[in-house]
Amino acid sequence: QAQLVESGGGLAQAGGSLRLSCIGSGHTFASAAMGWFRQAPGKDREFVAAISFTGDHTLYADSVQGRGFISRDKAKNAVFLQIHSLKPEDTAVYYCAAARYMTTMRASSTHVEAWGQGTLVTVSS
Repeated sequence: QAQLVESGGGLAQAGGSLRLSCIGSGHTFASAAMGWFRQAPGKDREFVAAISFTGDHTLYADSVQGRGFISRDKAKNAVFLQIHSLKPEDTAVYYCAAARYMTTMRASSTHVEAWGQGTLVTVSS
């Protein structure tokens, strides 16, 4: 059974950085686009970033453009998200996701084929 497991969440200071990791198991995600979504309290889940199956192309939400960096290690079945210059509004549960294409992933979370369980990030001001 395909499984995605996130790690790296916790408490961070505004202006600081975070690095989230997601490891896939039970399935090779090498041919899938991988990405991250987040859900803040009382809000809908939103797209954050995605990376193509080759790792050559990336997409970012406007909210993290210029602050976020997504990467993947296909050999380790892993995807990573770094966000710099953290803001309190970055506080959310962050979810790892896999989909066939990163463009469809960004377009709608309904295209996500596998989800992680989520990791909470809290940014204090």
